[in-house]
Amino acid sequence: MAQKVVIALGGNAILQPKQQATYENQIENVRQCCEIIARIVQQGYEVIITHGNGPQVGNILRQQEEAKEVVPPFPLEVCSAESQGFIGYMMDQSLKNALHKRGLDNAVISMLTLTEVSMDDPAFLNPVKPIGVFYQEDEARRLAAEKGWIVKEDAGRGWRRVVPSPMPKSIIGADVIKSLTDSQAIVIAAGGGGIPVCRQADGTLSGVEAVIDKDRSGYQLALDVNADVFMILTDVQNVYVNYGKPEQKSLGTISLTEAQQYAAEGQFSAGSMGPKMESAIRFTENGGTAIICSLDQADLALEGKAGTRITQENLVHCN
Repeated sequence: MAQKVVIALGGNAILQPKQQATYENQIENVRQCCEIIARIVQQGYEVIITHGNGPQVGNILRQQEEAKEVVPPFPLEVCSAESQGFIGYMMDQSLKNALHKRGLDNAVISMLTLTEVSMDDPAFLNPVKPIGVFYQEDEARRLAAEKGWIVKEDAGRGWRRVVPSPMPKSIIGADVIKSLTDSQAIVIAAGGGGIPVCRQADGTLSGVEAVIDKDRSGYQLALDVNADVFMILTDVQNVYVNYGKPEQKSLGTISLTEAQQYAAEGQFSAGSMGPKMESAIRFTENGGTAIICSLDQADLALEGKAGTRITQENLVHCN
């Protein structure tokens, strides 16, 4: 039976740092990603793709801010849906083309996906996720007063709006996604962490202004569809311990116990590798295999020849 793999792409894989945010740049980056994903499909894996949207939703918010005197701005969850739609379109088209070149006829489906969160999540009491453009302090405080925003200074670069980043409870429609992949379809889902919604007392859903970490929603998606492998693609070839120190080393295949120990030591920073390792560890705790690697080595990492792999087995390879 083919292994089911959830592949999580970062938003920077779609728009690289310092690149101009043109459609042409973004679809070329997506095309390159899809060439690699097509190789994985050709190897016989059942594939589900999820992706970040940080740069994209940030630009949508900026467009709204610039045009607010002409077109009324939309809520944050609607901007998330918009980014999910256009990234999904680019991936859908590019992956179909990459598969066609290889003589493969798998269906490719991009699903607008809702992610359920709880309004009792403590993240709603302490919004910390920066979004959108940078402001001078006086303008940021004015906007906060006008719009009810929470604003904070962001690492000396200026002031930004911050929003809650709650934990995902479930990926709505995961049963449909699993059924499609069981039929050899490739599904693009839960982009940008999914559109955050909460369930009301009467069972209905409503959108909330929040941003869900895409690695955490990727973990939840992998769990909900019973994936065998959860793969996080990033801009480094391996996870490192003692990063930036003389004793720095990269991790190859490590056991779950070792990964948990490294995390307990504080080896992975909250702003970068922390959420990735947290999600990878949680997936492995539920019986799967987690991989963190660079995009260009994704197919090799699935074969155990590259990247950092967390397994139930007590094997260690430090590169």
